[in-house]
Amino acid sequence: MFKIILKITEMAQNYVKQVLRDRDVAVDATLGNGNDTIFLSGLVPEGRVYSFEIQRECVKKFKKEIEIKGIRNIEVINDGHENMDLYIKESPKAIMFNLGYLPGGYKNVITRPETTIAALKKGLKMLSPGGIITIAVYRGHEGGEEEGNAVLDFINGLDPKIYNAMVIKYVNRKGMAPFLIVIEKNCSVGGDKYNNPDLL
Repeated sequence: MFKIILKITEMAQNYVKQVLRDRDVAVDATLGNGNDTIFLSGLVPEGRVYSFEIQRECVKKFKKEIEIKGIRNIEVINDGHENMDLYIKESPKAIMFNLGYLPGGYKNVITRPETTIAALKKGLKMLSPGGIITIAVYRGHEGGEEEGNAVLDFINGLDPKIYNAMVIKYVNRKGMAPFLIVIEKNCSVGGDKYNNPDLL
């Protein structure tokens, strides 16, 4: 058991904790089993969490779960994260992605490079100055390596004056170990520049 170097999902949550405050808006771009959505909801009890999932069964199950628990600050959306701009009109302070497939679910239902990149482009433009995006990248499944490389290529092209990005990965694990990407938006970005379609 390791106590300092955590799972990438736990590291992602630790980064989000540093920036998210009550009344903020947050996004779980990949609902899955709902762990990140519940985590975000607890950080912003008076705020709002938008959670996206293309699998209707997951959405139905999770909606029932939060209804039983009486959680009211979560909006679960049965649509792809590449369409987040159609539902979110605020500026999120944190957006979390878990790429790949749902553990225990259908392995052919996976996130894909084209929709993930589209979602990242929209998320970065919408992100509040000082906000962060975390991306947990899993590569062990078919298509996972391709998606991971596509995301890295995209991140490498971000303007360093506007975004600070880093990759956290395990260097002594064999095979396609997962890795974490964290992107922070410059606190000084605002005004007309913040809404510039050429921001990326």
